[in-house]
Amino acid sequence: MSTMNGKVVLITGGARGIGAEVARRLRREGAKLVLTDLDAAPLEALVAELGGEEGAIGVLADVCDLASMEAAVAQGVERFGGIDVVVANAGIASYGSVLQVDPATFRRVLDVNVVGVFHTVRAALPSIIERRGYVLVVSSLAAYTASPGLAAYHASKAGAEYFANTLRLEVAHHGVDVGSAHMAWIDTPLVQDAKADLPSFSKMLKVLPGPFGKTTTVEACGKRFVAGIEKRRNRINVPGWVGALRWVRPFVQTPLAERDVRRAVPVLLPQMDAEVAALGRSQSARSEALAHEGTPA
Repeated sequence: MSTMNGKVVLITGGARGIGAEVARRLRREGAKLVLTDLDAAPLEALVAELGGEEGAIGVLADVCDLASMEAAVAQGVERFGGIDVVVANAGIASYGSVLQVDPATFRRVLDVNVVGVFHTVRAALPSIIERRGYVLVVSSLAAYTASPGLAAYHASKAGAEYFANTLRLEVAHHGVDVGSAHMAWIDTPLVQDAKADLPSFSKMLKVLPGPFGKTTTVEACGKRFVAGIEKRRNRINVPGWVGALRWVRPFVQTPLAERDVRRAVPVLLPQMDAEVAALGRSQSARSEALAHEGTPA
C-alpha cells in the first residue's frame, strides 16, 4: 500500500500541467486532494475526472491573497480533517528583457511565485505541523541558472528555493519536512504558450548547451514528483541531472559557461523584445486574462 493512501494533499495551480498530473497520480495512490486554482473550468473537470468530492475538492482561490488561501485550507480541513502535504505549485512567467517587460507583469510574477508560496504555506502550516507533514515548494532549474528575457521568473524561483531552505530549518523540530522541486523545461502550458507566442524562445532553447534546452514530459515530471513526495525529499530534480547544477552553480555562472548564450543574445533578445511589443503583452494570453480578473495562472 502506498504511503500516500489516506493522506490529504493541497496542491495550488492544480487545474493544469504539473499540478494536475501530480493530482492524478496521488489520487490513484489513495490520497485525498484539495486542488486550488482560479481557472474554474479545468479545475471542475479534473475534480470530476478524479471521482468527485469523495476524494478531491476544487477550490477557487488566489495565491496572491492570504485570506483566500486560508479559506481554501479551511475547506480542505472541514472536508477531510486536515492537511498532510502541501505542494506550492502555482506559478507564472513573463516575457521580455528588463527594458521591455511590463513592470506590472514583472511584479505579478514575484507576487504569484514568491508571495503566493508564502501565503500557501502560511495558511496550511498549522495543519501540517499538527500532522507532522511535508511541504513541497516548486522552484525550478531557474534557481540555479539564468536565461535572457526571463529575469522575473529566475528571481522568483531563486526566492522560492531559499524560502524552502529557511522554512526547513524553522519546522524540522516539529517533525515537518520541507522540499524544493527543480525542473528543467517541462511540457506544461507555461512552456507551450511561450513557444507559441515567441519564435525567439524556441531559438534560445536551441542555443542552450547540452540537455539544458530539452523538454521533459509532464508525465515524467509527475512521476518524479510523487516519488519525491512519498519519500519527503529535500529536493526533487527533473530530470535527475538538474541536481548537479546546484553543486556547480559557480561554474555555470562564469563567462565560459555562458559563452554560447552571450553570443546569441545580441540577435535573439532584440527579436524577443520585438515579438513581445507586437503581442502587446508580457505574458501568455491565458495568464493575461486571469491577471485582469485578479487571479493566478
